[in-house]
Amino acid sequence: MRNQIVPFLVVVLLVFTFSCQDGDKEQERPNIIFIMTDDHTTQAMSSYGSVINTTPNMDRIAANGMRFTNAFVTNSICAPSRAVILTGKYSHLNGVRDNSTRFDSSQVTVPKLLQANGYQTAMVGKWHLKSAPTGFDYWNVLPGQGFYYNPIFIEMGERSEREGYVTDLTTDYALDWIENRDEEKPFFLMLHHKAPHRNWMPGPDHLNMYDDVELPIPDNFFDDYENRGDAAKDQIMHIDDMYDRYDLKLMNVSSEKGVDKAFDRRLNRLTPEQRAAFEEAYREKNDAYLAANLEGEKLSKWRYQRYIKDYLRCVASVDDNIGRVLHYLEENNLVGNTIVIYTSDQGFYLGEHGWFDKRFMYEESFRTPLLVSYPKGIASGSTSEALTMNLDFGPTMLDMAGVEVPEEMQGTSLKNILTNNGAEPGDWRQSTYYHYVEFPSEHAVKKHYGVRTKNFKLIHFYDDINQWELYDMQNDPKEMKNIYDDPAFAEVREELHAELKRLQREFGDQPDRVIDLERD
Repeated sequence: MRNQIVPFLVVVLLVFTFSCQDGDKEQERPNIIFIMTDDHTTQAMSSYGSVINTTPNMDRIAANGMRFTNAFVTNSICAPSRAVILTGKYSHLNGVRDNSTRFDSSQVTVPKLLQANGYQTAMVGKWHLKSAPTGFDYWNVLPGQGFYYNPIFIEMGERSEREGYVTDLTTDYALDWIENRDEEKPFFLMLHHKAPHRNWMPGPDHLNMYDDVELPIPDNFFDDYENRGDAAKDQIMHIDDMYDRYDLKLMNVSSEKGVDKAFDRRLNRLTPEQRAAFEEAYREKNDAYLAANLEGEKLSKWRYQRYIKDYLRCVASVDDNIGRVLHYLEENNLVGNTIVIYTSDQGFYLGEHGWFDKRFMYEESFRTPLLVSYPKGIASGSTSEALTMNLDFGPTMLDMAGVEVPEEMQGTSLKNILTNNGAEPGDWRQSTYYHYVEFPSEHAVKKHYGVRTKNFKLIHFYDDINQWELYDMQNDPKEMKNIYDDPAFAEVREELHAELKRLQREFGDQPDRVIDLERD
């Protein structure tokens, strides 16, 4: 009898031992908080050298981890960027090539894979993919673009209006979910802010921020687009194209435009107290504007000041709320085992070339911020110049969580870069590929695709035109002179044409109509 009991006890002990080891391993798996804003650009982040604002809490993520200086998007527009991050695949494969497409939620996604591997998952804030979120244990999202004040949320299918400011409320729901999570499991939270998306309605805490300062304008604000093709000239995204009421809050200017009436509907959402404070913040400034009767460059400069200050006020609210998240992690002893990622769905123009919005492959909208902190694996205050894409975000989060990255994902994990002080692996990519297709649209940005290396960028505008642009990113970082036809760069041009063909084959992408890449 004793000989039978001993083996039994050994088996029980082994099972208990391995169970404890598995449990310890589960506890060691990092939590992941993926914070994404909408249309926030590196030019408005002090960790990237902003001269117009400070972002102290975003800077804390950079100071405690790694800042990527060459992070780019595959398609600079909201919904496609989100689909790329979820699937790790280019727009032509995940199906979301523009903002009008419904995301196929049956696809393999990062949250589904993490959920299947023991993570509890949540999505809070701006979703913008038309179909209901899948792969999340909890979701609470804004329908469409969402409203800044008293927004509607859809919580696990139930729709309701919530009083308050959207950035504060989104953070409230995210922290509430973390507070009530299952503490025996690691968690994955996608915290997506609406701000600072158009039409830039500042929250009650920041309505008068920047009132006493005049912010500097970009040195190419009055760009005449000389030495560029038709695409830069034909866009409808100039500061002067903004709407008086909807964009610039000129509430004392009457308008019959549909978009301005849409702003009136937004104002009507505010409570009497909210509306009184909002209108009071603009009243004196708007009266002064009308009295000045500005024209020409003076008018354009005034419009820029109104736009940029409202944009930055929305950014300030986001930064404050990121501070709330970081404070919660500190107070609850979660800092050590939590990866915090900050990014945006793409960059944005803050008056460069005289523009707002995004879409172009030019730097300000092609580039996106990327900050990652994780005390256990990432050196504080580190940087990386590696060419990275939002295509890499999904594989990186899976890899850091110890989950196998599916072969169908086209991005590459950044784990080795993150854990090796920013050093690039020997086989790391030396070029990035971009493709934008939403034309015609309200901003009239032509369809185009292109390739960027660390030194040069080649862009092809196609469909209703056929024009090429080449830029020297070292000597002309603001992309003011197209050197495509310059004989001095003939060899570079041909090398980039070959690389563009290679990347289109690698990623399985083709333009909407056949174009001879050798210049028809």
